[in-house]
Amino acid sequence: MSNIAVIIAERAANIGNFLVGRLLPFREKRTVGPFAFIDHMGPVALKQHQNLDVPPHPHIGLSTLTYLFEGSMMHRDSLGTEIEIQPGAVNWMTAGKGIVHSERTPDYLRKSDKTLHGLQIWVALPKHLEDCEPSFSHIEKNDLPVWNTQNVHFKLIAGSAFGKTSPVPVHSPLYFIEIKNKEACTLNIGANLYGESALYILNGAIRSNGHEYGEKQILIAKDTKLCSFEMTENSTVYIFGGEPFPEERYIEWNFVSSNKSKIEKAKEDWTNQLFPKVPNETDFVPLPSPPKGFK
Repeated sequence: MSNIAVIIAERAANIGNFLVGRLLPFREKRTVGPFAFIDHMGPVALKQHQNLDVPPHPHIGLSTLTYLFEGSMMHRDSLGTEIEIQPGAVNWMTAGKGIVHSERTPDYLRKSDKTLHGLQIWVALPKHLEDCEPSFSHIEKNDLPVWNTQNVHFKLIAGSAFGKTSPVPVHSPLYFIEIKNKEACTLNIGANLYGESALYILNGAIRSNGHEYGEKQILIAKDTKLCSFEMTENSTVYIFGGEPFPEERYIEWNFVSSNKSKIEKAKEDWTNQLFPKVPNETDFVPLPSPPKGFK
């Protein structure tokens, strides 16, 4: 990846009863285009008595993108949505002015051994949509654009790139692309990208300008148009980015906004339990104190 500006290594983070690898935000690079937050979940093997249980929690000012490599999760939200996500599909939830959701191991898997592995991503909303009505979309695996070039497999998970558009209903110009290979190859894809761009190495390694970079690293390009790199055999990488917003984004707990006062209001509303409820969920997660990640 030519002209690498920042290298980010995965860092452990606790999301309740589950440890994840945090990739964004990072002190030297808070966002990449509209992408504000990325967690790498797993891979983890869960025994019969172990389950994913992320209780109801709120969001404002963002969309969440959930993409699994292995396992299954049950999504429930305050819109009344209840849907299982499996590998290759996309859950896209737009919080707007406020939504609450939970993520748990499905009931039929709770007493059996299972695995879980995937990515959870926050995409900040444009300023004029930060207070929009919340919504939810589920896109099946077979509905995402896929193609092969030079024996390399591409999948456009979200956004627009390479002259293709994913059915995920994004709210600003962006892209989230999966690239897999079996044999070593060299790719030059800068002409298909725009805005800011970053590359996440899930498996294998890439080489650029005489350096090799391995798994669980994000490389952020100085110039998207110069995005070229070598992939070692049997590698999987994700390219993500897009047009950055003109306004700064603030992040505190599960809230993202261009306006700090909106975050303060969301904190107050959550503490006073004024957010909408998730049907058939009774858990309440208190606002963390002291807050982390606020700037």
